[in-house]
Amino acid sequence: MKRLILGLLLFVGFSAYSQNWALNGFKKADADNPILKPSLEARFLDPISGKMVGWENKNVLNPTALIRNGIVHLLYRAQDSLGTSRIGLATSTDGIHFTKQPKPILFPTNDAFRGFEWPGGIEDPRIVETSDGGYFLTYTSYDGKVARLCGAFSKDLQTWEKIGPLFTSEKYLNTWSKSGALVSIQQGSRLVAHQMDGLYYMYFGDTDLFLATSKDLRHWDILENAESGVRLSVLKPRAGYFDSRLVEPGPYALLRKEGILLIYNSSNAANYNEVRFPKFTYAAGQVLFDAGKPYKVLARTSKPFIWPDKPYEKIGEVNEVCFVEGLVPYKNKWFLYYGTADSKIAVSIKE
Repeated sequence: MKRLILGLLLFVGFSAYSQNWALNGFKKADADNPILKPSLEARFLDPISGKMVGWENKNVLNPTALIRNGIVHLLYRAQDSLGTSRIGLATSTDGIHFTKQPKPILFPTNDAFRGFEWPGGIEDPRIVETSDGGYFLTYTSYDGKVARLCGAFSKDLQTWEKIGPLFTSEKYLNTWSKSGALVSIQQGSRLVAHQMDGLYYMYFGDTDLFLATSKDLRHWDILENAESGVRLSVLKPRAGYFDSRLVEPGPYALLRKEGILLIYNSSNAANYNEVRFPKFTYAAGQVLFDAGKPYKVLARTSKPFIWPDKPYEKIGEVNEVCFVEGLVPYKNKWFLYYGTADSKIAVSIKE
């Protein structure tokens, strides 16, 4: 009986704990969503083809966000009619109504990284500040066959130093990798990449989640299983849940007093899935990792906190998609920016 009571107390305690660590209470801005749509007017002289292209005439999606000089800066993926992706920039003083820059800020060009970035382009940015006041951006390059997780630095969000693929060893250079979310801390409205015991940590992957470390943000090592020598999986899909098909990082991972909070994207499998959602539905959950052991899961939500239930989220380039990548504290609220049906961009707000 004592064991049963103790077990019940532990269960109740864990349940209460598991509800306190997550960021809950987001509400979609229905009156304004979608807040960003493709543009047929935006034109850009592509340095590779030498032609003027409608660089965001097909889709805008999967944005990252930061606050700079009191203004929300949204860096978003844009696709042209041929499917090549580039990164655009839009700004807002209220977090909802944005003004786009007319040209992309990061794109494939005739540089050392063209072979990784062309013709698929540059996809799905995630940005954090660095301790020296600059910015570090992770993005996915796609050559039409292999996706590679890459990085770039900037001081002003306009001029970028690309460093190319983050995993450069012979073992991993040509291994599919995506979606790098760095462990960061909140300093007011800033989200700053944070070192733990001298190392930066980054979650990545779009099947399972994996973990990599770096001393300088430029050179990265993937954590491996010592016995098998393969990448160490720190989060897997779950049969019977909304995340039964795959898991993929959302924005940065946020270091809090409870641990490392990671909002993650997921897809619902064709079978052994969450029956409330159509197969392949993209929805977002949350997971808490141990700050002392970033590979150890402490808690995980059993239900998504955002999923497609609006027409612009259910129908588009890819149906049934809410894909979160941008999260900023702004005007005493949390603004969560996400791609809808791989076609447009929306926002959900937590008071």
